[in-house]
Amino acid sequence: MRLFVALETPEAARAALQELIVQLEPLTHDARWVRTEGMHLTVKFIGEMTEEKLPALRAALAAVRSPAPVRMTFRGLGCFPSERRARVLWAGVEASANLPELARDLDSALAPLGVAREDRPYVPHLTLARFREPKPQSRLQAELESWKTKEFGQSETGEFFLFESKLSPRGAEYRKLETFSFVRS
Repeated sequence: MRLFVALETPEAARAALQELIVQLEPLTHDARWVRTEGMHLTVKFIGEMTEEKLPALRAALAAVRSPAPVRMTFRGLGCFPSERRARVLWAGVEASANLPELARDLDSALAPLGVAREDRPYVPHLTLARFREPKPQSRLQAELESWKTKEFGQSETGEFFLFESKLSPRGAEYRKLETFSFVRS
């Protein structure tokens, strides 16, 4: 099973981002655009795991706690690794300080199960498109400047989800396996 932990993206933000994608699609023919109905904020990619390890994984996830819900504002656009060599177009996520802490805690909780630790700082974002080649997207770049401060919605949550991802020629398909409340009571 290919697994990851994520927060849900609220419907209003997904709808606003879908409208944006409709506007941006004609500006590039090199992009594979995401389906917004499956849009989520990945907090920890787990990777392949056998069903035998699921009980230990569930126990580790259930033990992760935070003192407060995560607050998020979905704002702005950008590219990884840069606009000049775009591989991914993303919408930014400005979050409360406990989101990176939650990502670190998940990393620590899952490491004993053989899940690789992250070697890069956590950068919350929503992927909008992936490009076939890392190259400048001049028409898209010109439009990005006007979207750098645009807000797409806000959210607050006290739960994360364990998802299974199945890859197919039509793109990844996600199935929610379990919900975990992470706010200390």
